[in-house]
Amino acid sequence: MKNEREKWARIRIIVIGVVFGLMFLTVVGRAFYLQILQHENLVKKAERQYQHKVDLTPGRGSILDCNGTTLAESIHMDSCYAEPRRIKDVDGTAGVLAPILNIPKHELAATLSVNKSFIWIARWLAPEVATRVRNMKLPGIGFAPESKRFYPNMEIAAHVIGFTGRDPNGLEGIELKYDSTILGNTGYIITERDALGRNIDIMDTAIKDSSPGKSVVLTIDKTIQFIVEKELARAVTESRAKGGMAVVMESDTGKVLALANYPTYNPNAYSRYSISQLRDRAVADSFEPGSTFKLFSIAAAVDSGTIKATDAYNCENGTYRIADRTIHDDHPHSRLTVSEIIKYSSNIGAAKIGYKMGEKKLSSYLRNFGFGSRTGIDLPGETPGNLKRNWYGIDLATISFGQGVSLSAIQLVTALSSIANGGNLMKPYLVEQILDDKGIVVQKFEPQVVRRVISPETARQVTKMMETVTGPGGTGTNAAVDGYRVAGKTGTAQKVDPVTHSYSPSKRIGSFVGFVPAEKPRLTIAVIIDEPQGVKYGGVVAAPAFRLIAQNSLAYLKVQPNVQVFAAVKPDDAKASPAPAVESSSYGAAGDMPAESGVMPDFNGMSMRRVLQVMEKRGINIRLLGSGRAVEQSPPPGHGIRGAGEVWIKFVPSA
Repeated sequence: MKNEREKWARIRIIVIGVVFGLMFLTVVGRAFYLQILQHENLVKKAERQYQHKVDLTPGRGSILDCNGTTLAESIHMDSCYAEPRRIKDVDGTAGVLAPILNIPKHELAATLSVNKSFIWIARWLAPEVATRVRNMKLPGIGFAPESKRFYPNMEIAAHVIGFTGRDPNGLEGIELKYDSTILGNTGYIITERDALGRNIDIMDTAIKDSSPGKSVVLTIDKTIQFIVEKELARAVTESRAKGGMAVVMESDTGKVLALANYPTYNPNAYSRYSISQLRDRAVADSFEPGSTFKLFSIAAAVDSGTIKATDAYNCENGTYRIADRTIHDDHPHSRLTVSEIIKYSSNIGAAKIGYKMGEKKLSSYLRNFGFGSRTGIDLPGETPGNLKRNWYGIDLATISFGQGVSLSAIQLVTALSSIANGGNLMKPYLVEQILDDKGIVVQKFEPQVVRRVISPETARQVTKMMETVTGPGGTGTNAAVDGYRVAGKTGTAQKVDPVTHSYSPSKRIGSFVGFVPAEKPRLTIAVIIDEPQGVKYGGVVAAPAFRLIAQNSLAYLKVQPNVQVFAAVKPDDAKASPAPAVESSSYGAAGDMPAESGVMPDFNGMSMRRVLQVMEKRGINIRLLGSGRAVEQSPPPGHGIRGAGEVWIKFVPSA
């Protein structure tokens, strides 16, 4: 009996021991899991319960032009915050801060009265304001360093650069497209909480774990961009147009040297502008190209062997009926060669060439030129334009001369560059390099050939035809540049009325596209003027701007003239005749100068580039003659230029 009791006692002891052993192992295992395996997670969770993080505005890398000039940068500024729990005299603190921070006293007092340990009072204070507040040494008032985006050149290249919000994430342009590259890591402020989750105090000022973003080097040349914006604004203003676009591209590479829209905006104060002014229309909007499109129809026909450059067509004396529709030319012609169809911009001739080529073949070539699809330029919001998949009735005829098809300005310049460079369609691009915070190149972008569109021989033949446009009797004589051969094409297109969905009887788009020098193209340029008033022809409203952009850009790039022509060609074509005589090759008349331009600087011996920089800085417009170094000017240095006669600078090539 006794042995039996001892036996059960030992069993109970063993069972109890096993149970306690298991419980101990469970506790040890749980402790190991919590203290070892889950240590980091639990620490972070605890910190979240008794700490509160306030993010600071992260710094962004710079945006530079191709010469290293800063177009956008982040500047460090102080932002003022308050710790309301530490402020005993709310009314007194609000009273002394309100006039300095330009905040109504009652609003500031209400802000300082909240039951929080941290609250922003004013962000990105001017240095002198921050110094005044800091010197007061007010209890509960502190400062944190933040970054603010700044655009030192204001409107220049605004639609390319874009802008940022307060966060500061990119909202438009390069700022948006390369946001993740440019944006750095954020810093922050830490506040402590008590057991009930109430904020107690600020633990530290700024945690120094932020890192700067990368910088972006653009293909944009600030000087050429300035020239383009100046002449585009002039063209839009003088034609009383709704707006305009202009693009300059390096013909061989696809590099965009300038891209402008007018009206433009100042990205430092983007909130003051309408959405339409902020939109990059050169990339995001499509329009019917009109007669500029004939270049691609005819290039396709020549390249496919459908026609020869010497072929001639009956242009029906200006009226040609197809089915139930009638095609008109602005000026009647009987028989024109292919070259003359481009020179005189005959719709009828282009339509007949289109019919001879056929829908399938023409459509294939036009798509190879890039129409109907995005170019892939590194800007947000690009439109693909519209090139119909199925053509019906008169579509083949109208598309051949640029009606019933839409494209963007960047598509037009890209396609035209393929003719300029001998037949290769290049991918347009705006970013050339990406630099780290030490200025070391971490990524470089090279020119990309998308495909070959036409043969070099076809490109040469079409270029010869385009040169006749700016020659005597052509529709683009206003685009002729002294000393250079210019290949170009005018365009005047009807706009579709958004209400009636039919062509407007009065609204037009006037354009001129081309490249210079024609024999060895450096620049492909497009100027598009939207809804000009009065005379609406592209050869009148857009061609003069093309000429001035080309002339001054070539001089800046030191491309020497090689044609002995020193007088602008007078427009003797009937299409251009409503315009006054061709404007002189000026960069502005004295009457256009702002009052502060005042006195003529001494430009003697300066390079063209240096002269343009001085003009930009002083806000003056001066006629530039020739290229090289400045040797003569009118009026002389120190003389007043307001109300003066002709204001000009003469250059000669350097020895």
